[in-house]
Amino acid sequence: MDTGAKLTLLALVAGGFLMFSNKTARLADQPRGIRNHNPGNIRHGDNWQGMADNQRDPSFITFIQPEYGIRAMARILQSYKRRGVDTVEEIISTWAPPVENDTGSYINHVAHKLGVSPDTPIEQRDYPELIAAIIHHENGVQPYSHSVISAGVAMA
Repeated sequence: MDTGAKLTLLALVAGGFLMFSNKTARLADQPRGIRNHNPGNIRHGDNWQGMADNQRDPSFITFIQPEYGIRAMARILQSYKRRGVDTVEEIISTWAPPVENDTGSYINHVAHKLGVSPDTPIEQRDYPELIAAIIHHENGVQPYSHSVISAGVAMA
């Protein structure tokens, strides 16, 4: 291998290492729910499809990829719907009870993101938008594309 090829290979290896290091550093800097691929911050208690073997967070589930965390969110919302919990206010009051959260603020934030009033019933077809709003409130960011969220919902 000539010197030019060796330098090119070295540059590619170094660039890949830096890219890997930056990606790892970026993930470490993300909110807990994003790091755990659990953007709804679902607590331990049930066994979910797609849970990581290594549950490194003592309070919240770690999933192997975000689609599984989003799938769990959709499954929870479906269970709420079966119990008649279907307005923004009812959903968020159940998802984030006042003992742990500023639920009123959470309700208003989600309703505003959806462009509806808190007493508006949410249909299953609207779950991707509802989930995106919950993710944003839970994490301060919503980093997932519509296709990632839709894939997680479709898995439910």
